[in-house]
Amino acid sequence: MHTWMQTRIRWLRLARWPIVGSMRLKTSIWVAAYLRRCQTEGVFAAVRRRGAEEAGAVFVKVALMDGTAMLYAPAAQTVYDDSRPIDRFFTPTSDQPVPEVAVEERLAKEIRFDSDAWIVEAEDKGGRHFLDLA
Repeated sequence: MHTWMQTRIRWLRLARWPIVGSMRLKTSIWVAAYLRRCQTEGVFAAVRRRGAEEAGAVFVKVALMDGTAMLYAPAAQTVYDDSRPIDRFFTPTSDQPVPEVAVEERLAKEIRFDSDAWIVEAEDKGGRHFLDLA
């Protein structure tokens, strides 16, 4: 058999098994799972703003029902591990609860910056968020 024929056969065998990079879980699926988690724990949560279906950033506001709230923003990309593409990590934007007005101002800025962002709001007096923090 000719060398070029052997090379072509090898190429065809490899072409059937393409190398696929790590894929992230769609944002819409992650949000649906998060809402379900909140529901099972007895916490009301809803999507306030629907962003990009595939890969929009998610901001989670947890209202403490006393006029204050905590805002959780997506963690920096350096925190993520390619071997675990379904993980999403968050960081709180403040150490302590802040007035809801301040959270709303921050969310408005984020939406102006990234129109594909999602906003999910939960209400829990205890401040439970069920997120993986970085």
